[in-house]
Amino acid sequence: MSLLKTVTISNATEARTAKADPEKLIAGDPTYTTWPVDSSRGGQVDTGIWESTPGTNRSIKGEAFEFCHILEGVVELTEDGHDPVIYRAGDSFVMKPGYVGTWRTIEKVRKIYVFVS
Repeated sequence: MSLLKTVTISNATEARTAKADPEKLIAGDPTYTTWPVDSSRGGQVDTGIWESTPGTNRSIKGEAFEFCHILEGVVELTEDGHDPVIYRAGDSFVMKPGYVGTWRTIEKVRKIYVFVS
């Protein structure tokens, strides 16, 4: 088994589709599609591709750490108590443990994620 994994949809398992958690939904009716690519350390580290249609929801990381690289689209993240930040295709960012704020998908977004719990 190779320890090198290319993150592409063609390397992913079957896509999963979901709707926003009604308790976190603020505006719109976003649909989320996730293409899991890899899971390591007993599910503590997950990597894949995630897509969302426009909408706004609460984002609460708890003890998790998430790295994101935007492949396409535009999002606005607003950490509670801070100014909004816009991310576009080509941008990367990290949401550290304890992050609480809003995630607004302005244009359909697709990102690579690495989620560490």
